[in-house]
Amino acid sequence: MADDQRLKSSYELAMERLRKSDEAAGVERRPVTKAQKTAIAEIRNFYEAKLAEVEVLHQGRMLTTVDPAERAARDEEYRRDRERLTSERDAKIEKARQ
Repeated sequence: MADDQRLKSSYELAMERLRKSDEAAGVERRPVTKAQKTAIAEIRNFYEAKLAEVEVLHQGRMLTTVDPAERAARDEEYRRDRERLTSERDAKIEKARQ
């Protein structure tokens, strides 16, 4: 079989369909430059460290807390911090791609 006649994997078929639907919807595909990749990697590393720091602090606080109401409040605070950091990271990555 010729290269264009070979069988395609389900992944390749799905990606082909996505490309066609993006073209039909008018989505422009722009490759990410090397500088953008570097900036995105730095952003990911920074926020990965911040999330790890928040996790360690949360675990330490949970070990010293026995009151169920206070534990619930600290859990909620931890969830909010994670969501905030994740959304900041995603926004900065999107800005770096622009």
